[in-house]
Amino acid sequence: MPSKKRKTVATVEARMRSTRLPRKTMALLAGQPVIFRVLERIRQAKTIDDVVVATTVHPDDDVVASFCAGIGTRCHRGSEENVLERVVHAARIADADIVVQLGADCPLYDPSLIDELLTIYRSNNYDYVANDMKLTYPEGIDAHVISMDALEESLRFATDPRQLEDVPRYIWDHPEKFTIFNLEATPELHAPHIRVTLDYPEDLLLLQAIYENLYPRNSRFTTRDVVHLLRERPDLGKLNAGCKQLSAAYLDN
Repeated sequence: MPSKKRKTVATVEARMRSTRLPRKTMALLAGQPVIFRVLERIRQAKTIDDVVVATTVHPDDDVVASFCAGIGTRCHRGSEENVLERVVHAARIADADIVVQLGADCPLYDPSLIDELLTIYRSNNYDYVANDMKLTYPEGIDAHVISMDALEESLRFATDPRQLEDVPRYIWDHPEKFTIFNLEATPELHAPHIRVTLDYPEDLLLLQAIYENLYPRNSRFTTRDVVHLLRERPDLGKLNAGCKQLSAAYLDN
């Protein structure tokens, strides 16, 4: 009997109570909420079997659950503080074997990068494959491919509050337990100085400018398009030049 195909599920963490930019999940980007743009790009990946939004039980996140219901996207509601638990439970209800852990604050996710990371994962015996253990791609164009077994182990043993808040952190903290691979950008896409994640109002201004320039011509614009645009228009990069990333795999925090 042939072996059962392993199911790959993208989990998307989303909540309305961000401290630096409240309600960013529903901020408008090219006429749609940011979370819509995030899901739109994730669904372009050929290797994703299912998508689950992982939001919280807080009443402020009712709008996230309602929006997901309105567009036919599965949504799991769980702990606000224990993000690791929330993501693991979301993956369980989707019967995931492989999880692509993502967030609702990166509306420039690259579907081809997701496919590449999953191909690397499936062709080897890794527990965790990502592209931001060392930052070579723009900040915000990343993905984390994690075995369900590694996530379950993380949930069983993680105790540090940072490990509960940042889903892959237990894996980062224990490289002796897990097989890990980090994909680095090609020279053309090497742009760690570019920031296209959404944490501050200035980030939103830049993302809106990118969508205004690229989306009308090609709704499936690529990372290459983004990098080329910002190299040609350094004025756009200045919009959020003062914003700093506070938590990431490549940061010692």
